[in-house]
Amino acid sequence: MATAAPSVVQTRLVPQAPVERDTLPRIFLGAVDRHRRPDALAHKVGDAWERIPHAEVEARVAAVAAALEAEGVGRGDRVALLSENRPEWAIVDYAVTGMGAADVPLYPTLPANQVAYILRDSGAKVAFVSTPAQLAKVLEVRGELPELKAVVCFDAPGSAVPGVRRFAEVLEEGRKEIEAGRATSFRQRAAEVRRDDVATLIYTSGTTGNPKGVMLTHFNLASNVAAAQQHDVLRPRPEDVALSFLPLSHVFERMVDYWYWDAGISIAYAESMDKVVDNFAEVNPTVAVSVPRLFEKIYAKVVGGHGLKGRIAHWAVGVGGRVVDARMAGREPGGALAVQYRVADRLVFSKLRARTGGRMRTFISGGAPLSADIARFFIAAGLPVYEGYGLTETSPVIAVNAPGRVRLGTVGTVFPGVEVRIGDQGEILARGPNIMKGYWNAPDATAAVVDADGWFHTGDVGELDADGFLKITDRIKNILVTAGGKNVAPQPIENVAAMSPFVAQVVMIGDRRAFPVLLVVPDFENLLPWAKAQGIATTERRELAADPRVQKLLETETIGRLSGFARYETPKKIAVLPDEFTIDDGSLTPTLKVKRKVVEERNRALIDALYVGHSTE
Repeated sequence: MATAAPSVVQTRLVPQAPVERDTLPRIFLGAVDRHRRPDALAHKVGDAWERIPHAEVEARVAAVAAALEAEGVGRGDRVALLSENRPEWAIVDYAVTGMGAADVPLYPTLPANQVAYILRDSGAKVAFVSTPAQLAKVLEVRGELPELKAVVCFDAPGSAVPGVRRFAEVLEEGRKEIEAGRATSFRQRAAEVRRDDVATLIYTSGTTGNPKGVMLTHFNLASNVAAAQQHDVLRPRPEDVALSFLPLSHVFERMVDYWYWDAGISIAYAESMDKVVDNFAEVNPTVAVSVPRLFEKIYAKVVGGHGLKGRIAHWAVGVGGRVVDARMAGREPGGALAVQYRVADRLVFSKLRARTGGRMRTFISGGAPLSADIARFFIAAGLPVYEGYGLTETSPVIAVNAPGRVRLGTVGTVFPGVEVRIGDQGEILARGPNIMKGYWNAPDATAAVVDADGWFHTGDVGELDADGFLKITDRIKNILVTAGGKNVAPQPIENVAAMSPFVAQVVMIGDRRAFPVLLVVPDFENLLPWAKAQGIATTERRELAADPRVQKLLETETIGRLSGFARYETPKKIAVLPDEFTIDDGSLTPTLKVKRKVVEERNRALIDALYVGHSTE
């Protein structure tokens, strides 16, 4: 059982207004009835963007629900979704949750064995997959899944596959069921869904062990949608368009897409992560959410130039930062700074706004810490990024910055209805209508994180300031204890070290070691021009990583930035790695969190070499 919260602690609670649309089908149908947009959803077909009206979305949702009913899917059954972001994802989601069943989203990056585990553990009756490539994963393991009765593929395979139906056929079957009067009215079934029904099982990626299925109820998610509106993170406008590219299997994008839908914001699904930049220019969105990696890459691209271009970019970043700091202190910059900012805007910031379509007014960042310097840069560019915080188990948002209420270096103020308490070891505890029902088939795991008073123990360390802004320090399990007994939080150090345009990824190592060290993966796009200018002829990554000049540069660019940290916290050495950590190689979770133990074990010989002559215990 999780330890109960202490009695004298920091606590914050903002009351939540009554939640009118308290289930996902009420959110879905309420928006259909209120908004009636011709472009409720949009996606690219060939070279053109196809737009789907609200009424058509409802018709397709009803057809899918009717087909699933004919297939024998009923209340409480599970239906899996293995797909990239696209209209079919949302249509199946609303159909499944609208008939009282629960859907099980899977990351499309998962390998077949992990797909098998989730489908088997959840007992999914039907699996919807996006492409033949995703279908192949399910077919590879189908013999291990006795409860899986049907597989539906959005994109038709090249030839018929026994036991697999095309999505178009399912839609047609559902329409026939409705026309023949054999299907229960979708709106009738939707009205019968209760707020405490489980809407979804979302399997946490986890950095160790098998993932756990987080049971989120309709009200868990609906309360978070309502809180987002009350928190005023975004004031919707009729012309708003959202670009959806963070995977919908990630609870952050999923909840935000419900919020878009409820607010009447058109949702355009990006073709892929590789096409996001192109899609920004084509869709001209006004709002989008992402994890910090996107913002880090954009920042590195801007400041990573060489020669005159690089000097101008660095100058503009400095000017923009001073302007942002002045405005946050309540002063409007004037005089020379105002003139410099206009020049910086024309030379640098306006070009970045154009690259995002020219209409962006709100980015929201979550899933991992965002550097305050990167947030300051985007605000200076007229592309404000509002950082938030939450977990899958909290549906997900606990706190977020908002227009007029921004404090850099924090994750903002607590969402309405969510109570936050700082407990033992500085751990952040949360309680409220957004806290999960529990882990699927794992009561002991549930009891380990939700105490008898309903407090969810996040595992994150943080603090609340006097104005109610929440600051995250690190994960408790990430805290390193050096051989000298000093506790060190890696995350703040990694965030600062990664600010260099020559650095793509950083991981700090040092538990039970004499001192901390850094594993550094270069940003080769920016490193290669520098190496060429230094007379380094090779472009091979392994040779570059081993070059003493590159190692010296990266040591300066990482450890050289850490003067603000205590001596015992500051890494003493670095090792340069030639390959990025990726989901495919197992060193990143699907939510892009580093699996520290995996990284440390794979690089143990390299790490040990940094400690030659020093005690490691």
